This record gives sequence, structure tokens and C-alpha cells, in this order.
Amino acid sequence: MTIDQKIKKYREKSGYSQETLAEKMNVSRQTITKWEAGTIPQIDYLIQLSDLFGITLDMLVREDECTKKEKSPTIDKSDWIDFLIKAKQHTYAAKMGKVTSSRTASQDYQFKEGDYLYLDSFLGSEKFSGTEAIWFQDQPLWSMNYYGYVMALGFSGDFLKESLLHVPYDQPFRGPQLFQKGDYTYHCQTEGDSHCFHGKEEIFFKDKKVYELYFHGGDLL
Repeated sequence: MTIDQKIKKYREKSGYSQETLAEKMNVSRQTITKWEAGTIPQIDYLIQLSDLFGITLDMLVREDECTKKEKSPTIDKSDWIDFLIKAKQHTYAAKMGKVTSSRTASQDYQFKEGDYLYLDSFLGSEKFSGTEAIWFQDQPLWSMNYYGYVMALGFSGDFLKESLLHVPYDQPFRGPQLFQKGDYTYHCQTEGDSHCFHGKEEIFFKDKKVYELYFHGGDLL
């Protein structure tokens, strides 16, 4: 894979348009277009690109056997985030999409659309642990692990599901930062983005915490 191909690949993987990348690097969009058409950037720009993409300079400029074997499809970030949100809203949170257990005693939910496949598989009940993942053309694309537990009387599984239906586009991992209904309040705090993230969600019944969950994950391409 050549430098121009890798600039485009990692730009799209990072979710940047040419305009956004140009703004971050204080260059014109036409400059980004030239780089992706085969013009090799100066070394200071290459260093800046590697920092923005979260990769080493060697990964960006060196064409070795490892990079030659890369076969990752080009995927528009907005497409798979749209799919992830739709999948979450059509599986566990909506009481839909339950499929045969993939592991002993697991509860599994699946959603498919086009080249995308989503699977949520967890173990346990009042204490539970699981994984959500997305595949694109049978290739792993994104994954998130989570562990949660009910802490006290008053927890409502239906309220949790309703909260998760409101998954936000900018942080499409669990529910919104805040959701309230009746005596229940849902909180979710997240650090990072789809590339690499971790966070915590909590549910309060009146003023008493009755549930919490921790999650972390990121993209796999």
C-alpha cells in the first residue's frame, strides 16, 4: 500500500473528511487531495499525519510485507455508526432480535443489514458480562465489552432498555448522558470516541443508586 493510499485509508478510518483534515493541519483541502493522488507530503506533514491518525510514522511511510497484506475494506465511519445505532435500537433495548445462544447459558441478540452484522452476547442476570461486536463483510470492525450489576431493590430492566433506545450519535456506546422518567434517572459518562473509549452508566431510583455498568472498546480495523 502506497503513502497516498494509506493517507486516505487512515483519514477515513479516523472519520475525517478532506476538509476536516485540512483544517486540523492548517493546509488547503486541495493539498489533501494532492496527497491522496500521489504527491508525497514533506516530513513535518507526515509526522503530523501520523500523530492525527494515532499510528507510527513507520506505519505511514514504509511499504513492508505487513502493509502489503492488509486487505481491510474502506468503510465510511458514518455508515457503520448509523448501523450500530440501528442495531442497538432493534435488539436488546427493543426486546427484539434474540437468537440461539452462541455459548453455554448466554443470551444473544443479532441484527443484520446489508454487509453488516451486529451481535450482543452476555452471561448472567443481576450480575452480567458481555460483548457487543460489528462485522463488515465477515471481518471484525468494532467491539465493546461490558460488566454490570444490580446494586439494590428498585432496579427496572424496562427503564434500562428504554434508556438504551436513546443511544446518542456522538457517543453510540450505551445510552444518553441523562435520561429521566418518573422516579428513575439514567446517567452515562464516556471518555474517548469510537476509535478507543471507556465509560460508566448508572441508574438511580429516587435518590438511591440501584445499578451500574462499566464498558470499554474500540474499532478493530
